[in-house]
Amino acid sequence: MSKIFSGIQPSGTLTLGNYLGAMKNFVDMQDGNECFFCIVDQHAITVPQDRLALRENSRSLAALYLAAGIDPDKSTVFIQSEVPAHAQLAWILQCTSYIGELERMTQFKDKSLKQKEGGVSAGLLTYPPLMAADILLYNTDIVPVGEDQKQHLELTRNLAERFNNRYYEVFKVPEVQIPKVGARIMSLTDPTKKMSKSDDNKKAFISMLDDEKQIMKKVKSAVTDSEGIVRYDKENKPGVSNLLTIYSICANRSIEELVEAYKDKGYGEFKTDTAEAIINVLKPIQERYHQLMESEKLDDILDEGAERANRAASKTLQKAMNAVGLVRKRR
Repeated sequence: MSKIFSGIQPSGTLTLGNYLGAMKNFVDMQDGNECFFCIVDQHAITVPQDRLALRENSRSLAALYLAAGIDPDKSTVFIQSEVPAHAQLAWILQCTSYIGELERMTQFKDKSLKQKEGGVSAGLLTYPPLMAADILLYNTDIVPVGEDQKQHLELTRNLAERFNNRYYEVFKVPEVQIPKVGARIMSLTDPTKKMSKSDDNKKAFISMLDDEKQIMKKVKSAVTDSEGIVRYDKENKPGVSNLLTIYSICANRSIEELVEAYKDKGYGEFKTDTAEAIINVLKPIQERYHQLMESEKLDDILDEGAERANRAASKTLQKAMNAVGLVRKRR
């Protein structure tokens, strides 16, 4: 049995890319493994947030986890800020990190450029050690992530090894797992960029809570090319290739099978069928989501998840505090 940890920020509703690239795989990982799925709300505040929206988004994300098939009897679903050990271990790991390696993080460089007008938050620089704390607290064996997080996971491994060598062995060094298919679902308007919930262009992504009309409209307006032939070629036909990837995962059909099925058909029919495949996947999730949001069951699950996560995390935190001398010994 492996221990698996993953976290998603509650900054807006998840996209189809989040579901196909991550959450769908989480559901399959539950069997035979011990899984911790976290709503990382402390990561979200590296940029200003509306407090009421952040609270609602955290609860909404938990509901999406569960609606997508995460079973609270098999997995621990919890909100990061309800487990104080995350912030406590993050400080210890900040003190284990070097400024140079944090400044080299690609996401810090990209996001800090966008924040120059109001000043760059120190949290943008130091949030990788918090991410490392999230993972290391649970003796994690495997961390399923998208390609854009690989650099942060390498830092997590480095920090764990550095801490273990400097003090004594406390942390398990986790392995990174990047799904081979669907790990990087691209934007519908610019298929050279990853689909992102923070995209200013709402046509660029499909939200997990978009209705049928919105999904159909967005897919039909998705960028393709002038060739008019459905074939997979990421370099020369990124738009069509992206839609083929989405269709393949949603319909559980191989890309080769889809290319054969649409070889004599135009983009119109292909896009319509792609949208219907997406709707068929998201509709039952949306129904379960709305039921959970209106029930007390969701908060009961999160309360229980926080208790379980606190029990597990406190053991690792205590070992780390002992290692650096932060625990007073009675004489």
